[in-house]
Amino acid sequence: MADIRIAGRAHDITPFHVMDILAKAKKLEQQGRDIIHMEVGEPDFATPQAIIDAGVEALKSGKTHYTPALGLPELRHAISKWYADRYGIEVSSNRIVVTPGASGALLLVVGALAERDKKVLLADPGYPCNRNFARFVEAEAMSVSVNCDSHYQLTANDIEHYWDDDTVMALVASPSNPTGTILSLQQMIALSDAVSRRNGHLVVDEIYHGLTYDGIDAQTILAVNQDGFVINSFSKYFGMTGWRLGWLVVPERYISVMDRLAQNLFLAAPTMSQYAALAAFQTDTLDELERRRHVFEQRRNLVLPALRQLGFDIPVTPEGAFYVYANCAKLVTDTYPDSMALCDYLLTEAGVAITPGLDFGHNNPQQHCRFAYTTNSERIIEAVERIAQALHKLQH
Repeated sequence: MADIRIAGRAHDITPFHVMDILAKAKKLEQQGRDIIHMEVGEPDFATPQAIIDAGVEALKSGKTHYTPALGLPELRHAISKWYADRYGIEVSSNRIVVTPGASGALLLVVGALAERDKKVLLADPGYPCNRNFARFVEAEAMSVSVNCDSHYQLTANDIEHYWDDDTVMALVASPSNPTGTILSLQQMIALSDAVSRRNGHLVVDEIYHGLTYDGIDAQTILAVNQDGFVINSFSKYFGMTGWRLGWLVVPERYISVMDRLAQNLFLAAPTMSQYAALAAFQTDTLDELERRRHVFEQRRNLVLPALRQLGFDIPVTPEGAFYVYANCAKLVTDTYPDSMALCDYLLTEAGVAITPGLDFGHNNPQQHCRFAYTTNSERIIEAVERIAQALHKLQH
């Protein structure tokens, strides 16, 4: 048998540890256990019916051929109008690239802006795929430890301190995964100015836009920097995870390279999904999505104080997305000395699946875990009760 030879970059791509949790949870379910899932970042709501109907109609109408690499023109225009209606920002549809999920957008950005031995600044904790995409193009992910003082976001001071001659871009997320925090307008201005002074690129992951709470409405980076790169998605707010559809906003001068990369890397985003997404911007659909946003806010308001009462330390209230990133240092024991062990214990003992901090970087991951409130309130209440009983048993 021939040796298996795998490129070094593939060896270095780390798996999601949460997938081990999910696999074990599925196995327990097959054994008859009732598992409450708070580990995977996927809305529990089905795709709105109008979007489904539009996708079905596209199939029935024979709209099954390739679209242009940059995306269906009608959808690019609809996204452009979305920026005008929601943010009051004029964004030419020419600058919008429709992609196979936000991951496709991230691949295009990193492929166009980073290269071997160049650095990408990232917040730690942060979304794990970001550093892996950097590694995939032979760039270096420079993880910067952030904490509650900066709302777990990169700051202009971080740019001043960590940026060097090999740094080409900073990638931030607002709202963020796993902390749910949002960059204020002032923070965005300061970040943008700091990166621009170094002739670098600022890339902002805005895939959780629309899912914000307490009357906060996250502003797009395009409001302060038209040269910023925006990554967005139909997965989270619009509830289209399985449709694999996202988009990217780029400066005019980068349209050509994005077109070339898209042609070669994935040719085009799924045609059916693009036609379906046209219905995402209909008034009735947006009304439904707003009702769902209120449900997520109610869930956050339910789970947050409950976790704090159990002993989890959550110094910053999540302002968006659907996650709580919690410090569990007070709850670990000699038997279960870190968050990975604690997550495994809570799954086995309580039947509650959550994500260990190890998935989100190197900034004290052993002391953190992430709860996704992507299940209904009744199940959240039950999960908290189960965790309370399991922790009581652990500590006594």
